[in-house]
Amino acid sequence: MGICASSQYTNNKARMSLVNWPCTVQIIHFEGKLQEYEHPVKAAQVLSQKQGCFLCSSESMFIDAHVPQLPLNEELQLGQIYFLLPLSQAKTPLSLQDLCALAIKASSALSCSSNRGVGFHQRCCNIPDSGFNVIGINVDR
Repeated sequence: MGICASSQYTNNKARMSLVNWPCTVQIIHFEGKLQEYEHPVKAAQVLSQKQGCFLCSSESMFIDAHVPQLPLNEELQLGQIYFLLPLSQAKTPLSLQDLCALAIKASSALSCSSNRGVGFHQRCCNIPDSGFNVIGINVDR
């Protein structure tokens, strides 16, 4: 199932937003920062900038399951959302609260991103803390 929009039933403004939808690799940092790449990038390249962390795909995160780490040689795909999490949490199963907190961080970060234009090789924006501990880490500033 996917999202389809017919030009017959979609106004010009809506069609333009679909055409201009940014297709980027989106990485949500555990503290809420969004990092985007306009081209596929290897996990090792992202991790070289952030020691003590690992990457996981948003599609592989489940309640009461360990978060699978992406291999260093894996190429991150355009249009996909990834999380950058501390290595200390690699062996800890995700609780419902953890997953919800990450979803809130992602939603806030992506909302911030949608208000900005694409055109940067890499772009970041900082998101205020939602008040939740994300995977056992207090992110108060």
